[in-house]
Amino acid sequence: MSEHRRKPPQPQGGGRAAARRGQSGSSSGRRAAPRGATGSPAGSYGPGSHGSGPYAGGGGRPYGGRAEARRAAQRGGRRGRAAPSDRNRIIDYPRADKDGWRRWVPSWKLVTGLCIGFMGSLVALAGIGYATVTVPDVAKTATAQNNVYYWADGKEMVRTGGEINRQIVNLDSIPKEMQYAVVSQENKTFWTDSGIDPKGIARAVFNMARGGQTQGGSTITQQYVKNAMLNDQSQTLSRKFKEIFVAIKVGATVRKDDIMAGYLNSAYYGRGAYGIQAAARAYFDKEAKDLNPGECAFLAAMLKGATYYDPAGATSIDPAATPEDNTRRARRQMQDTLDKMVEYGYLDASVRDKYRDLPRLKNPRSNTQLSGQIGYLVDLARAYVINNTEITADQLQQGGYQIHTTFDRKKVEQLEKAVKKVYKENIDPEKRPKTDTHVQFGGASVDPKTGAIVAVYGGEDATKHFTNNADATGAQVGSTFKPFVLAAAMQDGIRNPNLGPSQAQDERTQVSPKSRFSGKNKLKIKEYDGRIWRNEKGEEWLQVNDGNVSYGTPPDYLIDLREAMRESVNSAFVQLGMDVGLDKVKQAAINAGLKEDSLTGTNYPSFSIGISHPSAIRMASAYATFAASGKQNEPFSVTRVENKDGVLFKHESQTKQAFTKKVADNVTDVLKTVVEEGTGTNAQLPGREVAGKTGTTDGNKSAWFVGYTPQLSTAISMFRLDDDANNKSRQFLKMFGTGGQAKIHGASFPAEIWHDYMLEALKNEPAIPFPEPEPIGEIVNAKPTSTPTPSATQTEEEKEEEVEETPSSSPTPSETETSPTPTQTPTRCGFFGCSDNGGQTGNGGANGGVSPSPTDGGDLGGNDNGNGFGGGSRGGGGGGFFGGQGN
Repeated sequence: MSEHRRKPPQPQGGGRAAARRGQSGSSSGRRAAPRGATGSPAGSYGPGSHGSGPYAGGGGRPYGGRAEARRAAQRGGRRGRAAPSDRNRIIDYPRADKDGWRRWVPSWKLVTGLCIGFMGSLVALAGIGYATVTVPDVAKTATAQNNVYYWADGKEMVRTGGEINRQIVNLDSIPKEMQYAVVSQENKTFWTDSGIDPKGIARAVFNMARGGQTQGGSTITQQYVKNAMLNDQSQTLSRKFKEIFVAIKVGATVRKDDIMAGYLNSAYYGRGAYGIQAAARAYFDKEAKDLNPGECAFLAAMLKGATYYDPAGATSIDPAATPEDNTRRARRQMQDTLDKMVEYGYLDASVRDKYRDLPRLKNPRSNTQLSGQIGYLVDLARAYVINNTEITADQLQQGGYQIHTTFDRKKVEQLEKAVKKVYKENIDPEKRPKTDTHVQFGGASVDPKTGAIVAVYGGEDATKHFTNNADATGAQVGSTFKPFVLAAAMQDGIRNPNLGPSQAQDERTQVSPKSRFSGKNKLKIKEYDGRIWRNEKGEEWLQVNDGNVSYGTPPDYLIDLREAMRESVNSAFVQLGMDVGLDKVKQAAINAGLKEDSLTGTNYPSFSIGISHPSAIRMASAYATFAASGKQNEPFSVTRVENKDGVLFKHESQTKQAFTKKVADNVTDVLKTVVEEGTGTNAQLPGREVAGKTGTTDGNKSAWFVGYTPQLSTAISMFRLDDDANNKSRQFLKMFGTGGQAKIHGASFPAEIWHDYMLEALKNEPAIPFPEPEPIGEIVNAKPTSTPTPSATQTEEEKEEEVEETPSSSPTPSETETSPTPTQTPTRCGFFGCSDNGGQTGNGGANGGVSPSPTDGGDLGGNDNGNGFGGGSRGGGGGGFFGGQGN
């Protein structure tokens, strides 16, 4: 080391280590006073000179380092406050003896104490809940209140809903097979379990807590408790907990036999029947004690929900609840119950074999107050309430509601009178059993301004004919669909043949009613771009007109769309639909008010001529959109619902502009021509402007007239269908010769009924003209100077679009005449839609022989609205009034 480098001066007393040792051992048994304890500022630093360093002197630093000093500061408070004593805290949290994040980790003592306290609180609450609830008495909930339905003018229509009250019977009056059936199907451990299902309870509580639907108890005891608590069916957690406490108490204090008797006496079996005695009367018209094992198994199936298991069906509530589907479900459930009864030793196999089919059931509507049209009106209003309010079907069944409807009593009576007049004067099943049996009519009348359903005709009597023909029938609508094709052509326009199939609005050409299309019979249908349309088998489509008649002048046979609508020329509208795009045609129909699930697929050109099956209510509503200059209102049947607590629901219209005023008024102007000088002249009303369209379908299996004035839109349908739902092979029947006429057209009986009804319904209404239409669109295929004339002379009825199903009326087949591969799945629709809209068959007509029952083989060859390769099969079911999840 260089001599010129000097060592730093060392502190006296042996260096820093010695200084530290001196500090720690400066006193015997007494801690050194902290810096500044003497009160002298200098005392904080000691008396040393500037060469002594920070640790010189005897004052010293009381903490071993800065970290320790910070911790001391934290314990003492940021501002020098003295730290509170830990011994004064009841709960040591945050923990005083830990630092950093460890202060926030609770001790095991704290966790244990909290758990014990929580569990103790739960036990205390459970004890209180158990002590405060009482075992329910079924007899106290055995009555049901009536629902009161009112006409549109506020006068009472009918009281219904509580006509079947529960009748309590003793367990010895209930067959053992009924008890075994519900145990086998619902709760096989009933006789030995505690009466509750913890997993089911937890699932139900969790589902409600997150806003889902409540779920019923999974044991017979829990279901009994729920049934007995009819006076409180609120969808709340508090009610669910109360139900749990009651179930626990019932399971612990009530005998199993009494629980079984209470359950069977309180359960709802459908058809207004609460309890096994009422159910036995409602379904079999017998005492409960006389039920056989098959009937017991059937009633056990009803406990799963009569909406979907009663063979009578409930399409007004759910389109999936068709009589056919319900029958299948009930049979399957009944057979499964019987099999389980054998498996569990409750029923001998030889006895079980006697009940392989459903038992014979009685009339599902026995309340005479619902006779005539009243039952159909109540069904419509009831379905509307269930599907458009917070009121459930179970709550409505319990009664106590005042339901104000849109139905006009006079108009309902006038519509029924018009139908009965035509039936009495023309239909004679005894004289013409082969052609006049099973004739049915349906009808509906809607206010265009509001969408209110003012009248319906559902059938001859709601207590004899159970399907509402105004709503769900399955009858296809034929040429009454053509106005939607025209509306799509005016609003969306035809496509540019030089562009792709999906085209923007500015690439299309909106069509004028003066545009001309081919009226040639057996017209070879083309794609929008000029290519020949072919099905998946390569077959062409030759579109037939009614009577094999061509319209227009050869060789082009061009006629304008007004004439095509007036004479109901199929070929012109089928080609127009292809040029517009069938997707646009379908959307136009939906915009007008038809339900999408009542429309078939758009795979075949015949979509444009009415192969779909909307209800009469929906057809009247859709035409009402044209009557209201394009403003669409959903059809509705209830204006207000009340109970003892006040108004629960009030209808509010939500009008949409489905079409521009220009489009709707031009459609109306064209439809006026149909009534003034076309196929609909039988619907003329003296002194009034009327717009409408006739329609007849394949095989002459249905016929329609739909028409309107500015104040009222009405649809009338006619068809033949066996009224016996137990007939598994029933299908729509042909109407050749019905009523003594060679063929039924929309221009015949349907137009006559429409005329007679509207004449009376509008008797005191002013005659209001339709708006004058503004010019619209471009003239496609401009009209030449000479006016084309039909190539054949026809009578008024022969002007209808359809051709009789005879060898001479079959269309010329294409190179190969075979049925197309796709078939249409049968459907049936209720108020709120359909369970399946199916695919279109290749029959090319307005109806493939629709039936809501098993598949109809159809008619070989062509049909009344024409095709190129025949082979029809059944269409779908009826398009419901409210259409899903309303109609």
